[in-house]
Amino acid sequence: MTWLRALKETARAGLTVERRRLEPLVALRGAAGLAVVVGGALALFGPVVAVSSAFGAFQAAIATYQRTWRPRPLLALASGTSLAVSTFVGYLAAGSLPLFVLVLAAWTFASGLAWALGPTVGVIAASNVAIMLVTVTLPTSVATAAGHAAVIAVGGGVQALLVLLFPVRRWGAQRDALADALAAEADYARRLRHDPTAPFDPEPLMVARSAAAVTPWQARHRPAELHGARGVAERIRPVLASLADPAVGVPEEGPERDRCRELLGAAGQVLDAAAYAIRHGTPVRIPPGALGTLKTPDTLELLDGPARRASIRLAALLDDVVELAQGERGDGGEQRRETEDAAPHRDRPPLHRLVPGALRRVRKELRHGSPVLRHAVRASSVVCAGYLLGAALPLGHGYWAPMTSVMVMRPDFSQTYARSVARFGGTLVGVGVATAVVQTAHPDVLLSGALAVLCAFGVYLVMRTGYAAVNVGISAYVVFLLGMAGQEAGQTVPERVLLTLLGGVLAMVSYAVYPAWETPRLRHRLADWLKADGRYAAAVVDHYARPADPDSQEIRSSLLAARDARIAWQDALARAVHEPVRSRGLTRAATEAAEHALAQLGRSAMLLEAHLPEHGAVPVPAARALAEALRQDTERAARAVRERRTPQWDRVRAALAAWEAAEHEHPVLGGGAALLAEALEELTDALDDGRN
Repeated sequence: MTWLRALKETARAGLTVERRRLEPLVALRGAAGLAVVVGGALALFGPVVAVSSAFGAFQAAIATYQRTWRPRPLLALASGTSLAVSTFVGYLAAGSLPLFVLVLAAWTFASGLAWALGPTVGVIAASNVAIMLVTVTLPTSVATAAGHAAVIAVGGGVQALLVLLFPVRRWGAQRDALADALAAEADYARRLRHDPTAPFDPEPLMVARSAAAVTPWQARHRPAELHGARGVAERIRPVLASLADPAVGVPEEGPERDRCRELLGAAGQVLDAAAYAIRHGTPVRIPPGALGTLKTPDTLELLDGPARRASIRLAALLDDVVELAQGERGDGGEQRRETEDAAPHRDRPPLHRLVPGALRRVRKELRHGSPVLRHAVRASSVVCAGYLLGAALPLGHGYWAPMTSVMVMRPDFSQTYARSVARFGGTLVGVGVATAVVQTAHPDVLLSGALAVLCAFGVYLVMRTGYAAVNVGISAYVVFLLGMAGQEAGQTVPERVLLTLLGGVLAMVSYAVYPAWETPRLRHRLADWLKADGRYAAAVVDHYARPADPDSQEIRSSLLAARDARIAWQDALARAVHEPVRSRGLTRAATEAAEHALAQLGRSAMLLEAHLPEHGAVPVPAARALAEALRQDTERAARAVRERRTPQWDRVRAALAAWEAAEHEHPVLGGGAALLAEALEELTDALDDGRN
């Protein structure tokens, strides 16, 4: 992609306003917390302290919107406390320009490295640096700086308390995650009716798995419909695929295929009904026709072999989903409740137990070529340069340039450029509207505070619709706050617009000068996915050779690793598609073909997993040789992909040839092994065509 086209695409993305579900009650709660904090500080300490408290409460409420499964009060407290510390430390160094620039560089570098811990931590850390640049200008002494830091922390505490006292959609995020997973499987079932080999994106299942991690207290108090439903949903997907696929399920045409389509349609209806019930906390309402289709007696007479087993298992799993979505416990109510509560659950450790792992993750990024390290270097350099330029220019309010830079900069190209454009556009509109209001109405301190709270409500309301819309409200919010502090808004308009433009340009130029392009790393991401898929397939095939082995943890762990690798590949591909660099190693056609081949490899292994032999089944000794061949060939092929060589599958071919020579017959393994080999050959063809 050329630079001109990349700029057009990122600008369009930055100015896009998405249609998302609004949450007015959540926005009202955040605005109410802000009003309480500002009103209290204004009555007790005056307008300057009220402005500091407003920034703390405003940022704490924004932190609760971040995508995380941690409790929202904890996010508000962490945001308010960290901003208070940033403000106080920044003020202690603000009296000396060299010392403050040094502190600013270190603080920004640390906030850049915080992206190694995830986007939630990264956003909160970057916001702290941005707001610190404003709040350090408000106090006049160390004592008052400590007071400002205290009211900022109190602002975070007030928002946390309101979240506890007035929860909106308790367990709503977890409900949505589980409902999205079930709805995705319902859509998958419907697509399988017309395309028996339709792909499935496992991301909804991964999100639901992440949402299912709870503390022991949460495990005892979460709604009954959130107990165990995700595990059942995980088992439904391979059963749907195995029922529809002609290689291990029903034939492509005939009465069996017609019945298969009816079963898949009914499964989609049941899953949709369960998803709706879980999302809204209502009883499950299943169309009568769906239940009739699933319980039709002649299904077992019409189907045989693996397809018959799959239909029986599908009906049983759908019954479990309906029961769990209803929140029912079945026979033995209280005894079963105690058993479920005592059952193992995905543990969400407290924050103090995460510190060693977090330090290891940050230390892991301190290496040459790390995108997170490059982002930290870019951010600290640009923020310091912007601060010095703002101080040197005769515009006043020089902190707006570095504040813009740190807020728009992200570890990837597209977000940095899109947010820079959105920031400037939102600032222009927000400042213009707010200035017109100020110059027309001439609001006093109280009215300015009320208008600031109103703008904050608008920001919270449109938080998920796009960065441009959010910045309109944020810009107006800051203008009204500055009016409370006694700074004339009319004087700040041109300065803020120009300095915002300067900060955005510096951020964009820094990425062009010191980039962290994802495109050259695509082959490494693809190799990681290939290796993970190979381990998963080998673990599944190996289980056919030793069905008496009770340990299936290897299959589960390799499946999760394969999903993680697939999501990492998709994220990298999404970032690379807008980068203005030439493709080095993979053409677009080769990328699409390779992605399809690896998706089919994982899907073929999933079909085999759906029919794993039970304990006591007859072992298939030849499966062990095939599993070892898959493991060795995919590891060598992953190295070949990284080195831009064509992968070869000599061991897999030899194992399949030995299988055919021995004339082994297995109703599932034979067809599944052929699908695995076909996917591997498809990958070879894709990479062979895309080497140059």
